[in-house]
Amino acid sequence: MNVSEFLWKRLQEWGLKRAYGYPGDGVGGIDVALQNEIDAGHLEYVQVRHEEMAAFMATAHAKFTGQVGLCFATSGPGAIHLLNGLYDAKLDHVGVVAIMGQQARVALGSNYQQEVDLQSLCKDVASEYVITVTEPSQIRHAVDRAVRIARDKRAPTVIIVPNDLQLLPYAEPLMAHSFTHTGIGITINSKVPAEEGLRAAAEVLNAGKKVAILAGAGALDATDELLDVAEILGAGIAKALLGKAAVPDELPYVTGSIGLLGTKPSWDLMKECDTFLMVGSAFPYSEFLPKPGQARGVQIDINSANLSLRYPMDVNLQGDSAATLQALIPLLRRNHDRSWRKQIEKEVEKWWKVLEKRAMASAQPLNPQRVFWELSSRLPENAIITADSGSVANWYARDLKMRRGMKASLSGGLASLGAGTPYAMAGKMAFPERTVIACMGDGAMQMNGLNVMITISKYWKQWSNPKLIVLVLNNQDLNQVTWEERIQLGKGKTESTQSIPDFPYHKYAELLGLKGIYVDDPEKVAAAWEEALSADRPVILEARTDPNVPPLPPHITLQQAKAFLSSLPTEAERSSVVRRSAKQILASLMPSRKS
Repeated sequence: MNVSEFLWKRLQEWGLKRAYGYPGDGVGGIDVALQNEIDAGHLEYVQVRHEEMAAFMATAHAKFTGQVGLCFATSGPGAIHLLNGLYDAKLDHVGVVAIMGQQARVALGSNYQQEVDLQSLCKDVASEYVITVTEPSQIRHAVDRAVRIARDKRAPTVIIVPNDLQLLPYAEPLMAHSFTHTGIGITINSKVPAEEGLRAAAEVLNAGKKVAILAGAGALDATDELLDVAEILGAGIAKALLGKAAVPDELPYVTGSIGLLGTKPSWDLMKECDTFLMVGSAFPYSEFLPKPGQARGVQIDINSANLSLRYPMDVNLQGDSAATLQALIPLLRRNHDRSWRKQIEKEVEKWWKVLEKRAMASAQPLNPQRVFWELSSRLPENAIITADSGSVANWYARDLKMRRGMKASLSGGLASLGAGTPYAMAGKMAFPERTVIACMGDGAMQMNGLNVMITISKYWKQWSNPKLIVLVLNNQDLNQVTWEERIQLGKGKTESTQSIPDFPYHKYAELLGLKGIYVDDPEKVAAAWEEALSADRPVILEARTDPNVPPLPPHITLQQAKAFLSSLPTEAERSSVVRRSAKQILASLMPSRKS
């Protein structure tokens, strides 16, 4: 074997079977070796249109499967393009291995074409492990360490392979000084904290009268355990955005998302609790958590760096969420006073009526919340839902009711625009039998979505279930930033930066041989979803929505209200903004009244 052939075979021995990437002469030998593995049926390759999409897809693969994601790119610009998706992996704590080409070793340092100091470029994003391979036998420990660290540390790692090394014969490391002999053996670590810590945590939780639970991405595999704890303690459960699929929204004590995109019941849960249990989350916005000193706290996280990071906890437990909760449950005592739980359930029931009222409020032409409200009850079993950054994330976070078995994700810590469609593509490649729905704004769709639709058109016929729907909210506005200008800066919409071109997204789908659906009538939204969900091929569902429907936060501060009023004199769309905002506020205050 040559070095490139060994590279792919070793990655397969680690269980990595799908690579997302784009070719180039900086990875010529790696491309050739990859083709041999594809021809032999050993590896699956997804050819993207841009390297950034490859890294996003690898990140989403890791999120949806729990496995290490894999992407590769050529030297210079190709490697640089991977960075954004790799930072997405870094900030959301998932394992991804990136293979990067490099110019020939003899050329390094000569200011050669496409020569970039990749070691320095990647030292932050791949701070856990980045290596440039300079000798054939080195590739073995480079792969072994990159995959093991990516998996166990939940972080991106990078292997840089100069192109003149790629076709050299591979040689096993010698039994000699300076050589090392790595292996693939499994990692077995302690997932449960010591008994002393569990008992200390139980003591805090058992003493609580009003227990609030916050579940994050680290609790996605701890659904049953979270529900058991909530039932024993009479607690309510709020969810960080990356933990949206951790527990079903159908349960009356699940308060939904927390934060600026969150719900009023989650706000109330945190502000009124006397005990706080945080599981698998590094939720960043402390203003939405209990006030320090208000509640006694217990936190569970596999990463000790996250403990007591957002709230001063009384007991910090480093461990796997599900395993730790399983060990904790026998130590918990049932809280027979259900008054706190009843209060939570009453507020949750009222909240869903508020959301329905908001969704049904008229707009010009479509209320974006109506589009999501009509989808929610029609979500197929085991659906995978992705969302992009922007105002679309508000409606995804609040209006979609997750059921057990569904998966959902987006770019969380990085909040990168343009991740929704590559996430959807990766979800579909990993689970081709499931229906996948990407929720996109038009800004994100123009940035990356149109690009990824070409990739979808290339691969969709190989899927056992062809259903992949890309929802595009076409409002010709970079809407989240527009509202941030109004609410945070006290300024009206800045047309030159916020307005974006119109584009016929549904016709673009047809151009690619896919299905396009257009809707601008609120009474036809339900039918549009029915048509999309029954299509025999991927769909772009274009909804012409009103940009002036406000994404109301769960709690409006005096400062936000003042800023909004200050923005109106400079607001070009003042009349529409005022009318839509008034309707949404009225729906929040009086959800039972007719519009």
